[in-house]
Amino acid sequence: MSRFSLDKTLVQSFLVTLCRLLTGVKSFWHQVPQKDRPTIYYANHSSHLDGLVIWASLPRALRNQVHPVAAADYWQKTPLRRYLASRVFNAVLVERRRQAADAPDASESAAPRDPLAALADALEKGESLIIFPEGTRGDGDGVATFKSGLYHLARRMPEAQLVPVWLENMNRVLPKGSRLVVPIICTATFGAPIDTPDGDESKQDFLARAKTALEALAND
Repeated sequence: MSRFSLDKTLVQSFLVTLCRLLTGVKSFWHQVPQKDRPTIYYANHSSHLDGLVIWASLPRALRNQVHPVAAADYWQKTPLRRYLASRVFNAVLVERRRQAADAPDASESAAPRDPLAALADALEKGESLIIFPEGTRGDGDGVATFKSGLYHLARRMPEAQLVPVWLENMNRVLPKGSRLVVPIICTATFGAPIDTPDGDESKQDFLARAKTALEALAND
């Protein structure tokens, strides 16, 4: 094993252990996804720790094949964040549309970037993603309306499994606007895969169905 690989393995093990100590996270699986199919894990979002908790709850053999989807402007801001995103979490970084449009070198004549290209590329390689369809963090009191990205990605990659993941108590561990982690037991409940949208299902109907499947896990 190379020094670079050893470094990655040690940091991953440390972060998984730290995450479990801070959150006491317990994971529950309704059905383990098929390992030979790409999977889109989609979850409610109320804390900066949400992606880490899902990633740490996965079996070790799956972690290197699962990519959290995160905002490029945040994770490229410092060398430490860039290292964690690229080497440890294997994150797929995406540009936020508004910031990309407001960039100094933005041009009206420039062809718009496909925001789903990097995500589809990962799925086409047989790997998996962690996404938060609400788009931004909520306060944990409810699930906001899903953005359209989940629908378009599912239509583009119908062979991918769609697995809802309900995160409980994450807003209490790291409340919005706080930097203080409060040790509280959390849960990550992985539901059974839902069907991808067919040709007759509208975007609104699919997103409502996906949201309902996620919210149903809160009562388990």
